Amino acid sequence: MNKSKGSVESDISKAITQWEKDYLGRGSVSVKTDILRDLVIVSLQGVLTPAEYSVCETKEGMLTVKKTRSELVESGLGTLKEIIFTNSGEQVKSFHTDISSRTGERVMVFKLDNDLEKKFL
Repeated sequence: MNKSKGSVESDISKAITQWEKDYLGRGSVSVKTDILRDLVIVSLQGVLTPAEYSVCETKEGMLTVKKTRSELVESGLGTLKEIIFTNSGEQVKSFHTDISSRTGERVMVFKLDNDLEKKFL
């Protein structure tokens, strides 16, 4: 791979930010991507809207927001996997995500077929 690890991480962050804007209608406040062995870990800050924070004040509201946001991201999973493949050259084996209704942070974890970090050594 010709690019540095930091460059690939940055490219993934930018592509996911653009995906959020195009697909979800708004982007997060900040995105940080880390490559660790066969994992691509993406941390997104400021994902929830002010209205969603208000809804999250009750347990039922929080569960509704988490479920809705999860379904939205899952429905765009094909494009997210494409972003990872395009920027890393590795196929995504599995995808995991969760969102904090308290902090508005989302974490995405892409498990890859191979150890991507080894390509940078």
